[in-house]
Amino acid sequence: MIVRSPVAHGTIRSIETSEALALPGVVGIWTAADIISEFGSVPLIQPRVSFDKAVVPYLQPVLAVDKVRYVGEPVALIIATDRYTAEDADDLVFVDIDPIDACIDTSTASQGEPLFPEGNEITVLTGGFGDLAVFTESPVIIEAELKIGRHSGVPMETRGLVVQHDADSLIVHGSTKVPHANRDQLAKHLGISPNRIRMKETSVGGGFGVRGEFYPEDFLIPWAALKLKGTISWIEDRREHFLAANQAREQTHQATIAGDLEGRILGLRSEFFNDMGAYVRTHGIRIPDLTLSMLPGPYDIGAYEGIAHCVLTNKTPTATYRAPGRFESCFVRERLIDMYAANVGIDPIEVRRKNLIRPDQMPYRRALQSTGELVIFNEGNYAKLLGDVKAKIDIPGIVARRGAGEWVGVGIAMFLEKSGLGPWESGSVVVSNDGTILVRTGCSSVGQGLRTVLGQIAAETFDVDLERVRVELLDTEHSSYGTGSYASRSTATGGSAVLLAARHVIDTARSFAAPHLEVDRDDLVVRDGGLEVAGAPDLRLGFGEIARMLGPTSSHRGTAPPGLRAEEFFHVKKLTYPYGCHAAVVSVDPETGLPTVERLILGYDIGRAINPKLVEGQLHGGALQGLAGAILERFSYDEEGNPLVTSFMDYLMPTIAEAPQMTTLITEDAPTETNPLGVKGTGEGGLTGVAAAIATAIDDALQTSGLVTEVPVDLLTLTKAVRS
Repeated sequence: MIVRSPVAHGTIRSIETSEALALPGVVGIWTAADIISEFGSVPLIQPRVSFDKAVVPYLQPVLAVDKVRYVGEPVALIIATDRYTAEDADDLVFVDIDPIDACIDTSTASQGEPLFPEGNEITVLTGGFGDLAVFTESPVIIEAELKIGRHSGVPMETRGLVVQHDADSLIVHGSTKVPHANRDQLAKHLGISPNRIRMKETSVGGGFGVRGEFYPEDFLIPWAALKLKGTISWIEDRREHFLAANQAREQTHQATIAGDLEGRILGLRSEFFNDMGAYVRTHGIRIPDLTLSMLPGPYDIGAYEGIAHCVLTNKTPTATYRAPGRFESCFVRERLIDMYAANVGIDPIEVRRKNLIRPDQMPYRRALQSTGELVIFNEGNYAKLLGDVKAKIDIPGIVARRGAGEWVGVGIAMFLEKSGLGPWESGSVVVSNDGTILVRTGCSSVGQGLRTVLGQIAAETFDVDLERVRVELLDTEHSSYGTGSYASRSTATGGSAVLLAARHVIDTARSFAAPHLEVDRDDLVVRDGGLEVAGAPDLRLGFGEIARMLGPTSSHRGTAPPGLRAEEFFHVKKLTYPYGCHAAVVSVDPETGLPTVERLILGYDIGRAINPKLVEGQLHGGALQGLAGAILERFSYDEEGNPLVTSFMDYLMPTIAEAPQMTTLITEDAPTETNPLGVKGTGEGGLTGVAAAIATAIDDALQTSGLVTEVPVDLLTLTKAVRS
């Protein structure tokens, strides 16, 4: 049980645990003082990506030291014989805190009470290109304040761990997303070798960027298991998840679009505040960095300026949530384009078409960096996808409905995604004596269907039925190296590594089989789970038979290494940029102003779809999360930093009743050359443009340009608009 701070900001005077320790069944209670006594200091959670020296003073300790900075911050660890006793003990721990005024608004954070001596602004990021004079000299200049509200991924299964102490080593069950990175950080904090820690993935539902990062509990529970030399289990309840798990999205943009009178966009600018919450966690400043680099989107824009203020507040820390930086930047950009189109009196779809990067401009180099490398778009036909999605909308039908008195509108949004993030990934293939193929990778299965896809890649390569392939859940004892599953990278990197390993196995088998069949190795072809001589199918050896012949005690093996297996690493040279187009049809109730999303059209180019049904499922799931962020989900706080959302009574997730009709348009027009599979990631492409499209559709239904400037949509604003 984790004892958590009940106040958002304050100085810890004392933590009284004696009454709780006296409760039967309580094994122990530890605070930051105990950690300091053992280690000399309290470990700080280190950024896994986007490390910048500016974030060092703002990293989160695994237990609060001297000060608390958000409601839900861990201040003590209770270990008891059962959960009920632990919860009773939690009620008996008294944390004496002197309150300090909370800072909850990024726009006034610099004048508020500092969370750290260094102040509340961590750093300012900038990016841009072109002649910025367009923002003062263009015929059309439109400014708007645009807001993205705080929400996050809410997995069906909350975070949890079971840690076993085994012969002075630890076995950690429940690690997802990035087990190897978490193992290495845990080992560093505990002061032991990573070889003494075994991370075992378990079957879980979606991660959505939230699950699987290194949180305070990822140190505390293994530390307790090591201290007590036993097995410790922990699982958060839903209230804890709402208080402690990473939140996301919250940004406020002061944005500008500049253009001519013919629909040509000349410039885009935004200065925005990114609410980081109370600490910098494992993603560092990656989200504002991504927002900056993706704001211009798929458009050929001559001038751009982006300024990102990374600001601390007394709220739960933020990090990535499905399509981080892309959801936010897409909403800002596409809203500006709609306002511009309305100003110049040109159809907003035509404005988009006119400004999209053309295929003959590829590779298109943009003078921006993202995740440490230059932004380059190598392939794509954005205008074609826009036209394909437009053809699916049934605009005449919407016009007819509006003519009959219905308040109904359509919105569209174009976007770019990112996938295949490096730097590398591992994959291994082992052929057993019965011909079964075992596949492992350093990526995690977090509900995205990865094991099915990896199985398909191996089955296709070895020409066997999928039932002959077994893909194991990640275990760091068997897969010593791995980067993990995030940023829509698993198929592009892990799949490519498995493909390389499978090819290596076949190459080994071919070299071994050729002299046994008395043919040249180039005469052997893969067919039906084995190698056979081209044109002479009776001359063949199955892969299982070759594996037996390569067994350690086989007389056929000779000097060849035992076993038919290989491990390979796929190294990423360039990111891929999938692209999409989302359209929404929304009706608005003329009495209440409540919007109903009737239909979503999800166009997305994936390069190559190994399993189209899984791609469709990813798009549908992402779209429903995009809808949630557009009209339902929001974490809100009062002036003292108290969270107002701690249960599903307050956090409005969409149900099947809110799910609209969805039409998917999966295209394979632009396979990538950055990996041997030709695939681009699809995990986030169903979400990115949905909120922007819904916002535009609401404007269109009410025939009021620029009405929706915030998501989730402010329903009071809609009600006032309807009444007026």
